[in-house]
Amino acid sequence: MALKHDGRQPGKFFGRIIRSIFGPSAPGDPSGLPIDLRETRAVGIRIKGINKSFGDNHVLKDLDLEILPGETFSIIGPSGTGKSVLLKLIVRLDTPDSGQIYIDDAPLFGEGNGAGTRDYRYSMVFQSSALFNSLTVGENVGLWLRENRVCPEQKIRDIIRDKLSVVGLEGSENLRTSELSGGMKKRVAIARSLAMNPDLILYDEPTAELDPVNSDELANTIMKVREKTRNTTVIVTHDLNFALFLSDRIAMIHDGSIVQVGTPSEIRSSANPIVRSFVYTTTKGIKTE
Repeated sequence: MALKHDGRQPGKFFGRIIRSIFGPSAPGDPSGLPIDLRETRAVGIRIKGINKSFGDNHVLKDLDLEILPGETFSIIGPSGTGKSVLLKLIVRLDTPDSGQIYIDDAPLFGEGNGAGTRDYRYSMVFQSSALFNSLTVGENVGLWLRENRVCPEQKIRDIIRDKLSVVGLEGSENLRTSELSGGMKKRVAIARSLAMNPDLILYDEPTAELDPVNSDELANTIMKVREKTRNTTVIVTHDLNFALFLSDRIAMIHDGSIVQVGTPSEIRSSANPIVRSFVYTTTKGIKTE
């Protein structure tokens, strides 16, 4: 199934995937005027008393966290500690059992006081990349732009070329996703997220399934993106070295709660035994008694 370039809406399947990557709708002028992609702004995130359970498994426990506008902020911790669950709550792919998340002081959940409304653009890069195999690289990158009829086709093509250039994939518009390496797929997914000039971009385990060389290339790509944009970046990862290289600040989650927030140097030198154990095992190898 290919996405048409004549402005027609994609099917329901495409619609669900697009909403999971770019949010439930394209925030813009209610009058129907084109969305202005020239301006971006960094947003702040405040998480207060979040609880989330799945059956008897209490995944997030009274979790508090604040991410400042414009930060590159990483959330680290072993697998199964609730990192990805927290990310899904931030983009409203799930709802908390209790607590609240505020974006620029506007609540995401509940009723009244503007809950659930948003005037910012966000996109999410999934660990699987979530590219459409039936589309070319260029069609994947331009998906949101064409779905929302943001601008004329020639402008969309210009944006596609520009975003692929940012991630180091110039001239790859006509490649099929089956022709891409794992690292290239990640970079195409980033280019697709950048096409909407998001105010907030989120990465879920970006180095998953990548070897060290491709992980380094991806880290450099994200660093380049950060230098060219003014948005807020949130990275969920178990890859401590990746987080230490990229982040302004890092939070470690353990047993459903945040145990420490600090700069990379503060995390490296932490006296917290949980953080110290994680740092030791992930940077120096297997810990022995």
